[in-house]
Amino acid sequence: MTIATFCWLLLAGVGAGLVGYLTGLASLVSYPALLAAGLSPLTANVSNTLGLVGVGIGSTARAGRQVSGQWRQLVAQLVVVAIGGLGGALLLLYAGEGTFERVVPLLIVAASLALLAQPWLRRLSGDRPRPVVYLVTMLAISVYGGYFGAGAGTIYLAVTAILTTMSFHRAMVWKSLLLGVSNLVAAITFALVAPVNWLAALALGLGCLLGGNLGPLVQQLFPERVLRVGVALCGLGLAVWLALN
Repeated sequence: MTIATFCWLLLAGVGAGLVGYLTGLASLVSYPALLAAGLSPLTANVSNTLGLVGVGIGSTARAGRQVSGQWRQLVAQLVVVAIGGLGGALLLLYAGEGTFERVVPLLIVAASLALLAQPWLRRLSGDRPRPVVYLVTMLAISVYGGYFGAGAGTIYLAVTAILTTMSFHRAMVWKSLLLGVSNLVAAITFALVAPVNWLAALALGLGCLLGGNLGPLVQQLFPERVLRVGVALCGLGLAVWLALN
């Protein structure tokens, strides 16, 4: 890998980390960047999962107070997403990339529309948490995240914002942490048996670490409604792009 390519992926990682924290769509930036750097689709997917761990680390380091005081609840969710991330990684390695790709656009559209309707859905549910439904849904999402990952952050965010009572801003931090753990478990699995481009993953990961750390600062500049609508529109755009490609 040339120095220019390393710097390109580092810069792309910063953008992916920032976009990933704010919208959950880090792969919209990072995956095409890896392909442009000359990686095969499978190697790009695996290296992308490894590099995106930096988003969760960076954002949690900046806004870790958002999860303080809820460690018992958090541990249960981390275990669930770790199991799901492992399952998704194994599914990718032994079943190939084609299965989920057919339904990915529909999943992202559903999550985006749910985000737009989040205030109404919360009122409809009586603003009561649904812990069992939430954990089961998180397990399914983390399997998808470990398998393919595109738009997984948007789906995490929609489910967290609707099925829990936490604020939208806290849900964004929560989403980044859970997605980071799911990616980490999947990445460790990939590192053992899959074709990882370590220099590409390192460059991307360093950039994501910085971009994820900047995310909570940038988030403070925008009202919740603007962020929620922005994330939903970006999700719909990603779904259309994936469906056409």
